[in-house]
Amino acid sequence: MIAEFFIKRPIFANVIAFVTILIGLVFLFRLPVAQYPEIVPPTIQITARYPGASAEVVAATIGIPIEQAVNGVEGSIYMSSTSSSDGSYSLT
Repeated sequence: MIAEFFIKRPIFANVIAFVTILIGLVFLFRLPVAQYPEIVPPTIQITARYPGASAEVVAATIGIPIEQAVNGVEGSIYMSSTSSSDGSYSLT
């Protein structure tokens, strides 16, 4: 009975389908963002110490080899490193 009604009125059936899709799209964009999970990329942090060395020596002897090894890690987007005058090195 219902099928026969929509077969005889295809324009009415298309209008109902279009209105249903339109209402779904409106409510899709009204969903609160709080319901979406927060996506944080994974990070690693490497620290090393070379007591008594200057920042330049730490960067050359510790920083460059570590950065070359970490540079080949699949999926890494960027990295940042610091060398300080107290002999510490940090790579994030």
